[in-house]
Amino acid sequence: MTKRNTQQRRHTIISLINEEGEVNVDELALRFETSEVTIRKDLTALEKTGLLLRRYGGAVSVPREMTQVVTEAISANKLNIAKAAARLIKDHNRIIIDSGSTTSGLVQELSSKRGLVVMTNALQLASAIHELEHEPTLLMTGGTWDPHSESFQGQVAEQVLRSYNFDQLFIGADGIDIERGTTTFNELTGLSKVMAEVSREVIVMLESDKIGRRIPNLELPWGEISVIVTDDNLPDEAAEKISEQGVRVIVAPYSS
Repeated sequence: MTKRNTQQRRHTIISLINEEGEVNVDELALRFETSEVTIRKDLTALEKTGLLLRRYGGAVSVPREMTQVVTEAISANKLNIAKAAARLIKDHNRIIIDSGSTTSGLVQELSSKRGLVVMTNALQLASAIHELEHEPTLLMTGGTWDPHSESFQGQVAEQVLRSYNFDQLFIGADGIDIERGTTTFNELTGLSKVMAEVSREVIVMLESDKIGRRIPNLELPWGEISVIVTDDNLPDEAAEKISEQGVRVIVAPYSS
């Protein structure tokens, strides 16, 4: 069975489980005219990407609260930022994409990239990455589900990340303190710090109106950030101060 046929079969399995809530190994083997061993391998692979949960004799859908899609549509401005950030990715790079609405826009920009290894802590992103034509090698952190950030967090996720090294981390932020670095409303900053620790280059993606926000929780200090990708509504003074921190600033066209 070719890789392409394997992808198509697995995509169909996901569609079935989304429609029916569960699938059975025996029935899938008959449907696809393949062995039960092959189906079990499919289900194991799909479970590792967070798209289903294995059960005896088959699999069930992931609970809705763990896969609920963010209702906020990705704005045109965020998509412009994602396109600018994607230009930094080369074929065969090993990257991390953190959860978030701005980083989510990056996934569709990966379609033209080949040989990528992509780690994420978000089920929504994992599902979207799995659908790409040039399907990257997909890794997930696992860990404890945090409904606030709709992502996996905690010590297990941190341990998994420390088992790898990456070329780039793409991460959002709730705000930027010009003097300190990125800031967040979320008190769970441990995983972000580990993501930065295991990545050669850290790219922060956010809209310019978040720059200058003084939110109490410091996430990443300037010394751990390589690039800021934002929109061209960024004031010149702010851009200069960020550059003085040794951080490269990339601006994308602003779209309202």
